[in-house]
Amino acid sequence: MRHIVCFGDSNTHGYCAQNNGRFDESQRWTCLLQKGLGEDYLVLEEGLSGRTTCFEDPVHEGLSGLNYIYPCLMSHEPVDLLIIMLGTNDTKERFGSSAACIALGLKRLIAKAIATTDCWRDGKPEILVVTPQNIGREYADTEVGATMGRGCAEKSEGLAAEYEKIAELMGCHYMDANQVISEGPNQIDFMHLTAEGHRQLAMALLKKIHQIL
Repeated sequence: MRHIVCFGDSNTHGYCAQNNGRFDESQRWTCLLQKGLGEDYLVLEEGLSGRTTCFEDPVHEGLSGLNYIYPCLMSHEPVDLLIIMLGTNDTKERFGSSAACIALGLKRLIAKAIATTDCWRDGKPEILVVTPQNIGREYADTEVGATMGRGCAEKSEGLAAEYEKIAELMGCHYMDANQVISEGPNQIDFMHLTAEGHRQLAMALLKKIHQIL
């Protein structure tokens, strides 16, 4: 079976703002992707709410993607494809990072993943960078706005251009979720995918993966 590791945050874990829980296996994009790819593939869910590309969160522990990418990849070897969809949490005001700095964090993460040479099938790294759906500007007036801080939506809107450059520089495949998901984020926190957003992302990734593998 071909192993696909989906490395992300709450939008990979499948957070559902409607019930403060998790979308089930019939709704999460990772599970829909598994269904679409079939029995010749194994889609591995590695989503953690709050995860960043490389930043250590002073409020919550264990959220730096950079610190976890090595054991994650090695535990799932051989890896045929790594999908990275991170950056939403990096926009938090307490990290003080611009879209360009967040992209540099992504670059560090990619470099470490590539350097984890023993995990890759036939020693060939294949990485797909996905820019997450933009945060809606209405988030600032919600409960989550108090902890996210100011300017998150604006920074998230700048990620696509920066991520595309990093993906090209690092020899990665690239997709912008904003170009394949027509439905906006939920109307509660304006940050997380809806069930329809999960479906649309899964369908787009299915096509992209068939081009890569």
